[in-house]
Amino acid sequence: MKNILFLCSQNKLRSPTAESVFCETDGWDVRSAGLNTGAEVYISTEDVEWADYIFVMEQAHKKKFKKKFREQIKNQSIICLGIPDDYDYMDDKLIRILKDKVPQFVG
Repeated sequence: MKNILFLCSQNKLRSPTAESVFCETDGWDVRSAGLNTGAEVYISTEDVEWADYIFVMEQAHKKKFKKKFREQIKNQSIICLGIPDDYDYMDDKLIRILKDKVPQFVG
C-alpha cells in the first residue's frame, strides 16, 4: 500500500479534489490536508510520518511544508504539481490535470 498525502492551503478545493479522485485507486491510501491555520483538515505530524508521497499544489506550499516539518521529513517524495488556486472543488479541468500529473510520480 502506498500512502499518499495531498496538500494545499485550506483543504477546501484542490487537495480534497485530489483525495476524491484517487481514493478508489488500488494500492493507494489517500489523505488530504491544508497547510494554513484554519484549514478544513489541518496537516498533522502524523500525516507527514504516515505519507510515502506528498503532493503539494504550489511551490509556496512546498517551501512552507519543508520549513514546518523538516524534522519529520524522512524518505518521502515531495512533489509540486504546479496547480494554481484557480479551480473549484471537483472542477473537470482540475480532475484532468490531476489524472495526467499524479500517477507518473507514484512508483
